[in-house]
Amino acid sequence: MTLILRSAIRNDIGLVRNNNEDSALAGERLLAVADGMGGLPAGEVASEIVIRILDELTPPSTPAEAADALRAVVSAANQRIHAAIAADPAREGMGTTLTAALLADDTLVLAQVGDSRCYLLRDGELTLITRDDTFVQALVDQGAITPEQARHHPQRSLVTRAVQGAGAPPAIGILTVASGDRLLLCSDGLSDYVEHEAITATLTQHGDRQLCGEQLVKLAHQAGAPDNVTVVVSDVITA
Repeated sequence: MTLILRSAIRNDIGLVRNNNEDSALAGERLLAVADGMGGLPAGEVASEIVIRILDELTPPSTPAEAADALRAVVSAANQRIHAAIAADPAREGMGTTLTAALLADDTLVLAQVGDSRCYLLRDGELTLITRDDTFVQALVDQGAITPEQARHHPQRSLVTRAVQGAGAPPAIGILTVASGDRLLLCSDGLSDYVEHEAITATLTQHGDRQLCGEQLVKLAHQAGAPDNVTVVVSDVITA
C-alpha cells in the first residue's frame, strides 16, 4: 500500500501587512511552510530560498534518508541566505521559519525551525505535532505561564531559532500516518489568532481541502489578520 498526500495551499497577505513574506509548497510526498522575517524584501527572499531548495528535492524512500535530506536542505538554505546577506548588507537579519513534512512509506518525517506549525487531525482530534521555537514556548515548558497565557503574551512572536544564515539544524520528528489522516501546516498568522477549537471544527467540517483552507483564512481575517496567513491542508490517501 502506497500513501501519498493530496493538498491545497492558501497564502494570504492579511489585513495589515503591505507585503507577503510567507512561502509554501505541497506535493505528493512533501509539504512545507516558511514564514520570512527581516522586513521588505528580505523576509520573502529568505522564505523563497528555502522553499526553492525543497522544490528541487527528490523525495527519499526511507525515513532515515528523509531526515538526512531535510537536514541537508536547511544547511543549504543557511548557506544561500548567508551568501545573500553578504551580497547585500541591507538584508542583515533576514531569515525564515521552516516547517517541512516529508512522507516516506507510512512515516511522516518533520523538520522544524521557528514557529510555523504542523497539526494532525485524526478521528476528529487535532494534535499539534511540532514545538514552537519561541520565547513564550520556553516559558510554557518551564511552567512559568500557561499555554493560554502564551497565546496573548506580548512577546509571543519572538522566535528563538530561524533559518538565517548560521548553523541552525532543524528539530526532526517522526510520525506514523494512515489513510484518512489530515495534516495542517500553517504560519503563525493562523495559529496565533485562531483558537485551537475553531481550527479543529473547520478541518473536521470541510472535506474539500481548498474550501477548508479558505475558511481557515477567513477565520484569521475575522480575528484581525495582522500577519500574513498561510495554510496547507493535506489529506493522506492510498495511491
